[in-house]
Amino acid sequence: MAERRYYRKIYKRSKKKKAILRLLAFSVFCFLFAVFCLLGLFIYYAKDLPRPEKFSERSFIESTKIYDRSGEVLLYELYSEEKREIIPLSEVPEYLKEALISAEDANFYSHFGIDLGGIFRAVKINLKIGQPLYGGSTISQQLIRSTFLTTEKTIKRKVREIILTLELERRYSKEQILGWYLNQVPFGPNIYGVEAASKTFFNKSTKEISLSEAALLISLIKAPSYFYPYGEHREELLVRKDYVLDRMAKENYLTKEEAELAKKEELEFSEVRESIKAPHFVLHIQNELFRRYGRTSLEEIGFRVYTTLDWEMQKAAETAVSEGVKRNKGFNAHNASLVAIDPGNGEILAMVGSADWFGEPFPENCVSGKDCLFDPKVNIATYRIGRQPGSAFKPFVYALAFQNGYNDKYIVIDEETNFGRWGDRDYIPQNYDGKFRGPVTLRQALSQSLNIPSVKVLLYLAGLLESIEIAQKLGITTLTKPSSFYGPSIVLGGGEVRLLDMVSAYGVFATEGLRAPLVSILRIEDSQGNVIEENNRALRRVLEEEPVRLINSILSDNEARAPMFGQNSVMYFKDYNVAAKTGTTSDFRDGWIIGYTPSIVTGVWVGNNDNTAMRKEPGIVLAGPIWRSFMEKALPRLPKKDFNPVVSE
Repeated sequence: MAERRYYRKIYKRSKKKKAILRLLAFSVFCFLFAVFCLLGLFIYYAKDLPRPEKFSERSFIESTKIYDRSGEVLLYELYSEEKREIIPLSEVPEYLKEALISAEDANFYSHFGIDLGGIFRAVKINLKIGQPLYGGSTISQQLIRSTFLTTEKTIKRKVREIILTLELERRYSKEQILGWYLNQVPFGPNIYGVEAASKTFFNKSTKEISLSEAALLISLIKAPSYFYPYGEHREELLVRKDYVLDRMAKENYLTKEEAELAKKEELEFSEVRESIKAPHFVLHIQNELFRRYGRTSLEEIGFRVYTTLDWEMQKAAETAVSEGVKRNKGFNAHNASLVAIDPGNGEILAMVGSADWFGEPFPENCVSGKDCLFDPKVNIATYRIGRQPGSAFKPFVYALAFQNGYNDKYIVIDEETNFGRWGDRDYIPQNYDGKFRGPVTLRQALSQSLNIPSVKVLLYLAGLLESIEIAQKLGITTLTKPSSFYGPSIVLGGGEVRLLDMVSAYGVFATEGLRAPLVSILRIEDSQGNVIEENNRALRRVLEEEPVRLINSILSDNEARAPMFGQNSVMYFKDYNVAAKTGTTSDFRDGWIIGYTPSIVTGVWVGNNDNTAMRKEPGIVLAGPIWRSFMEKALPRLPKKDFNPVVSE
């Protein structure tokens, strides 16, 4: 019995050893098979690695073209030709190379092409913030991706990128890779390589640029078209430049004192003249594309972008603004902006962001937009720092009062009134002409733009908080602070707004209470003509119909506004039913007029970029002629429509 148990134990041990050996053999087989597969993948993809000289060349799939609404006028072609000059790495300042490594790949000299630590940190950040905003790509990976691969996000492309990167690092030195990278990557529309970027933006060779200028050039690599110095995001570019300098200090390439000193340097950008039509609008389109498609390399997509712009109206708008600003300079008003939309669908028909895109800043000694009465590259229509609208805000408040049940015959008293303490002082507004008219109807108060009755409408008939909320529903995006911050001055234009938002909001009046989201792109096609995106946005009701009809009736009532503006003001058109409202800030920093028919809404702002006060003239005197000039050319091109009458009239 004992002997049988002994042999059984030996048998079990032997069986266990065989199982372990079989498992070990299978594991070795799997490992070798995996190695063989990876080796096969490596050989398959690495065989296509181009010669070193290929890194100084660039092939495009197709450029992206931006057209007007007819498809016959090419406004701009993105990256249609390269602007590039190849320079040896020896001509690149050390601090520029250090800025690149600090900002893009701090472990460049220690990794083998793939920075596992960077990938791990990126994954941690992405998991923490809940969305993939940060990547872990090295300089070598970026070089491979921008030179040989498409922007498609597939596993196959990523595997190819990693394998080609490893082979790149195996074959070539770090200095060769760095030199190729600086000559290859984009720094802006049509601008490739650091030498072309340096000459384009600073009119000097790379070897001549300062530390601060070098940090700015490296900042562009993150999103070259988004951070384009002549676009809408220059301030964000300057913030990123300071970030790059801080990174250099953290990586011990600079002392903190050197970084802070470089931050204080005032950068002067050289003038860029491009083959571009409607430049402010085109940059607005570019930003739309970046938002929708993740700031991808548009030169590889080959889009055909058909915009909403009416080229004939755009030319009329540019002429009206240019001639108006020449006239207004005598009133110390050196800039103007104009936007026109189709209220029925929200399509932008014309956009002039400033008086002259190709003009010189004024005065000439102003730096980077600071202390400039006129800065041609800033798009006032969309600029995130808004302008106060003056009395052009009043119709929003009156519309809410009418929606609350009041009508245009309701009487308020126009007399000196103390509305109590707001902020640190009593609020006692005055009318523009300093007069008091006693009892007036709401029609008279709005059409003649009387201030004291308007504050009473705000506080007693509409409500402060409710008026701000209705403005937001109509499309005003900048009133984000608590209502107590604005107080009753909001009805007189005490909150900052954007011209584009104001024109969109007035579009709700033109459509009798329906809001059409702003649209700048009709459709996008790929290079084969396949439609990949098309505008099909729907209208949404935000105001009741009858209150809006009442607003339209008042703002188009020439007799009602005549006591203030005269019978033949710029707002009056003999053969067209046109509604309009002017606005002037109390310190004469901004002048406005926004006018509309059921077919078009046009808004004009005049003033100075740095908020310097103009001569004491109202918006109708400075903005009015620009608006009139444009509308005279635009109205005959559109369907002639009258406003529907108020049912109670």
